[in-house]
Amino acid sequence: MLETNQGSVLSVENPGVGAPADAGPLIVGIGGTVRSGSSTERAVRAVLAASASAGARTLLLGAEELQLPLYTPGESLRTPAARRLVDAVALADGLVIGTPAYHGGVSGLVKNALDYLEDLREDARPYLHGRAVGCVVTARGAQAASTLAGLRSVVHALRGWPTPLGVAINTESVTLASDDSTGDSTDDPHLTAQLATVGRQVVEFARMRTPVG
Repeated sequence: MLETNQGSVLSVENPGVGAPADAGPLIVGIGGTVRSGSSTERAVRAVLAASASAGARTLLLGAEELQLPLYTPGESLRTPAARRLVDAVALADGLVIGTPAYHGGVSGLVKNALDYLEDLREDARPYLHGRAVGCVVTARGAQAASTLAGLRSVVHALRGWPTPLGVAINTESVTLASDDSTGDSTDDPHLTAQLATVGRQVVEFARMRTPVG
């Protein structure tokens, strides 16, 4: 069972159970580090908060949920955490992926989680097909921009649609709030607006992809 921010409970076996007919799109956030409350996780939370304000249900898979065994191709056994990740993405109408920039690239923690989406290759919506993905990168310095390009390439390889706006955050020059209930997710108004825009873009695309009637 997956519990979202609005209290709706979705059955992994039957996505229709527990979700009202007029429920908003489900946006799943993936990202962080092994440290709970990291800058990356805060950034993902900020984007999800904007998605929720736009009427979406949101689910964050952060530090604890992403500490998975190393993905092994051909292995059929999955831990409960790995199954939860794959099931959540299978149900998702859109995603937000956040990663720290490690040596110019996506962190091993986040990349390993994304590798598990190979389990969706035979799904009705394989990998990230038909879903918008908001991309966010944090780094102490300028390498966030190059890592953002790399993350968007990974999303393309998984058949996802990166949102027009992606956000690269230099944590040496801005501070991300641990509590964004005031609406100020950072101490930089421009960056706060960027994160909110990504959250709205994911929801807007998800709604455009929803069949009419």
